[in-house]
Amino acid sequence: MFKLKKTIAMIWIILTVIMGYFAFQLPSILTGSGFEMEGSYAETQKILEEEFDQSANSIILLFEKDQDASASDFESFIDKTIHKNVVINRNDPSPAVFKGNYAYVTIQSDDQTDLNELKAALPNHKGFSVSLTGGSIIEDEMSKKSQEDLANAEMIGLPIAMIILLLAFGGLVAASIPLLIGVVAVVITMGVVYFLGHSINLSIFVLNVVPMIGLALSIDFALLYINRFREELSHHSVEQAIKITNRTAGRSIGFSGLCVALGLSGMLVFQVDIFKSVAIGGIAVVVVSVLSALTFLPAILSILGHRINKAMILKRKDNDQSWWRNFATFVMKRPLVMSLATLAILTMAILPVKDMELEIPDASALPATSEARIAYEKFEETFVPSDQSTVTFIVETEDSLLAENSLSSVESFISKLEKEKLVDKIDSIFTASGDVTSQQFYAMLQNPQIKSGLEPVLDTLTTEDKTILYVTINAPASSEDAKDWVREIESTDMPLNFTMGGYPKFNQEIFDEVYDKIPLGLSIILGSTFIILLVAFQSILIPLKAILMNMFSLGAAFGIVVWIFQEGHFGIDPSLIGLMIPIIAFAVVFGLSMDYEVFLISRIHEEYLRTRDNNFATLEGLTITSKVITAAAAIMIVVTGAFAFTEIVPVKQIGIAVALSIFIDATLVRMILVPSLMKLLGDWNWWLPFRKRKRVEKNPGQ
Repeated sequence: MFKLKKTIAMIWIILTVIMGYFAFQLPSILTGSGFEMEGSYAETQKILEEEFDQSANSIILLFEKDQDASASDFESFIDKTIHKNVVINRNDPSPAVFKGNYAYVTIQSDDQTDLNELKAALPNHKGFSVSLTGGSIIEDEMSKKSQEDLANAEMIGLPIAMIILLLAFGGLVAASIPLLIGVVAVVITMGVVYFLGHSINLSIFVLNVVPMIGLALSIDFALLYINRFREELSHHSVEQAIKITNRTAGRSIGFSGLCVALGLSGMLVFQVDIFKSVAIGGIAVVVVSVLSALTFLPAILSILGHRINKAMILKRKDNDQSWWRNFATFVMKRPLVMSLATLAILTMAILPVKDMELEIPDASALPATSEARIAYEKFEETFVPSDQSTVTFIVETEDSLLAENSLSSVESFISKLEKEKLVDKIDSIFTASGDVTSQQFYAMLQNPQIKSGLEPVLDTLTTEDKTILYVTINAPASSEDAKDWVREIESTDMPLNFTMGGYPKFNQEIFDEVYDKIPLGLSIILGSTFIILLVAFQSILIPLKAILMNMFSLGAAFGIVVWIFQEGHFGIDPSLIGLMIPIIAFAVVFGLSMDYEVFLISRIHEEYLRTRDNNFATLEGLTITSKVITAAAAIMIVVTGAFAFTEIVPVKQIGIAVALSIFIDATLVRMILVPSLMKLLGDWNWWLPFRKRKRVEKNPGQ
């Protein structure tokens, strides 16, 4: 590799330029919130779109009039807006629904709908206003906000990361390389994800998560690699320093990257697009980050050689009697007290987790000033009952739907549903035709003149062998009652085959998928991490401690996130926690915090193998790595914490959760729990069954 350094560096530069072109196009192929999965809801949406010609992405035009404006002028304004506006009229507008000072009209939306053209076509009239909202509009605004948020987060995170790197290395050359490696890894990964997005549905959240993981991980890898390289360079030639660094820091980077990738792979068990999107994007950026750290970075360092220490603006200090050594010594003299005190603090922080309430993000994920969010909340408040929701049934008959026996079966199906306590009303072809029975409806069809009058009902609610039922239940869509009801009905023996849709079914399927797969996802993450660390450190207790301490850090962070968001502290409007936040944050943090955990334990392990003195190895490992690992953790906190200043609420929640977890792990856990537990367990830290250990004389000075 040393002899091919210029070739390797050139390949990475060319690859970055090429993939950068496609990276800029990535936002154009990211669609949806990511809460899509195979199931009854998706099947119902597909049938409605393909067989009933009902778009799954309707756009809502919300009209509002001033208090003193007349109702007739309001109706005239709406009529003119709908029928005389070419852009709106060609999108098949529905009849207007009025209530008080508001009215709404829905129009169909597809991939050909130009949302910018639609917004520009909205009229501006004194006393009246019209706003756009609905799924397509909310997704479009989320996409735009996500791009703005990414730019803002980078503007905050990267300059602060540069300052931390300067403090860690003292020189401009050494400090700038990790940023270069981070940007290269993210750009190439986003180019790769662009191609993946043509065959896989990817959520818009990929736009935030990939840079968050990529920058944090790549910069940290480079920081730890460069630190070891400079250490070896003071005693060896450039080529020899690269070889030793690859053998030590490079090995740790490989294990660390594997831990992160396997942590993220735990999300692949959830058959919901957002988890698969984040897992695939995250694993891709981890692979690219590891490859760049083990090939591109060594090539750059080989070219620079001793010039890595050029442009020094801060003096390097001798770290032998550092504050870290003194603090670690203080902790290790009273390990039991320090351990119990730290665990008590973490337990207190974990307590709010028991009150965590999860929701599937909707328009409320947008900032409070968002026009789409404001319009949607007005629409819901005015036209959607807060204590009710609608479940859509697609009922299929064996024979033609309009045959007498088929209509009778549909009526029996409806009668069985009406006996349910939660059902308020059922809208069907019978109610739409004057609240008639199946026999009366069949008789009406035999009269050509009456049948002609029923054509709008038949066109809207029927196909050859299917009909739509809109069942209103007395429970909010996100309530446990609604989810229990659709789950129970789906397992009930009904007269006809059917599929269910509507938001109650959507919520039930997503929540069930998540809750049912959590044990498997956790098993993959925890099990794979344990095995990797077991192989890396030849110890049973080291992996167990690392996993348990990570769990405490995450639990404490989630508790604080609940306190901040659900209770509305620090000026944040109270909101529930996004359903995906605990899972994504767990997978991301479990991997990221293992990054510098592996580097720390690796150095302690090196010292232990050399001296066989556990206490000395712990103290020495902590002291040697203290400055660089603190910088690594600080960079992770800054890069991920920068997303706390974004406007999309779920992204803000992920950013804060990840940054808090790493902060807790880097302070309470690494500074107190690690040295305390290492001291308490002594040589048992390195115990592995069925292994014969060579006797080595303990000699810290050797």
